Amino acid sequence: MNIAVAGIGYVGLSNAVLLSQFHNVIAYDIDKEKVGKVNRRISPIEDNEIEAFFKQKSLSLKAVSDSSLAFNTAEFIIIATPTDYDTENNFFNTSSIENVLKDIENNNPNAVVIIKSTVPVGYTKDIKKRFVNNKIIFSPEFLREGKALYDNLYPSRIIMGDKSQEAKTFAEMLLYASAKDQVEILYMDSTEAEAVKLFSNTYLAMRVAYFNELDSYAEIHNLDSKCIIKGVGLDPRIGNHYNNPSFGYGGYCLPKDTKQLKANYENVPNNLIGAIVEANSTRKDFIADQIIAKKPKLVGVYRLIMKSSSDNFRASSIQGIMKRVKAKGIEVVVYEPVLSSDKQEHFFNSKVIKDLSKFKDISDLIIANRLTNDILDVQHKVYTRDIFNSD
Repeated sequence: MNIAVAGIGYVGLSNAVLLSQFHNVIAYDIDKEKVGKVNRRISPIEDNEIEAFFKQKSLSLKAVSDSSLAFNTAEFIIIATPTDYDTENNFFNTSSIENVLKDIENNNPNAVVIIKSTVPVGYTKDIKKRFVNNKIIFSPEFLREGKALYDNLYPSRIIMGDKSQEAKTFAEMLLYASAKDQVEILYMDSTEAEAVKLFSNTYLAMRVAYFNELDSYAEIHNLDSKCIIKGVGLDPRIGNHYNNPSFGYGGYCLPKDTKQLKANYENVPNNLIGAIVEANSTRKDFIADQIIAKKPKLVGVYRLIMKSSSDNFRASSIQGIMKRVKAKGIEVVVYEPVLSSDKQEHFFNSKVIKDLSKFKDISDLIIANRLTNDILDVQHKVYTRDIFNSD
């Protein structure tokens, strides 16, 4: 097959690499630096499996910054462009998808389009009415940042928001390219598939929020949070997974997906969905208050990224903590190698310290969403809620 992928983020690139084992894949992105890196077999995102595939595998993959070169001969076009929830205007911004669909309509209106970007419930049915091409299929992804290709190689399930032959062909392509012999494939209408994505991520956000609130209770009452969580998790109905406290959920998916699902509940009675969104703000308020109560003169933010093995800090919870601490007049500095490599001197008016030793020396208090070996020597200065040293 000739396949095009629009968007070289972790969703687009992992799908491109996966399928290029057996098909001709052209990845398209407006970011020429990303395009150049892919063509030089350098991963523009932090992902061990992608880096290994680039070194070890013979892949039929090239990247371009001209959409017509990518789309003209493609039989399948995967859209994996970023979408986001606009809290000011109360709508999910899907303009990046529409821009790609316009390009497809101009270059190759008969191609089968697979939307991998996150969209509101009902979006695919609506978009089919607005474009000539009715071969538009929504297929949600369930990938972890830093483990995107791994999760494509070993998928938990494959969801196709369509029951057509084209949907079956694409699902079989994903299955064949994976490293698993058997994966459950579910075919359903697009609206149900969109709901699967949003409800899955909102459940994960709820679990994060639950253990964070447990941790808040333990900290206020001077209890051992680790003991409580271990005891709770040994119940097989609950399980010892996804239970490590943090400063709050963040990243590409959970904040926007929970807000979008809450918006979809506008005319539906609910208590839980809205509370999941609000719980994240409450947790950040609590963490910030704990830091402020220690009366530091200078707070050092150790890493903006959400978790280890990731280079993404979009909507990371620690940024919310920064904002709250700075609002109290406390000086904040940042140590983040991802920014240092870009020669960035400031991050939202906070100085970026590029030397880790200097960062440790000048910080009265270091806040870290996740604890690493780099700061264990100054652990007496570190405030973190990372109990299990895991993501």
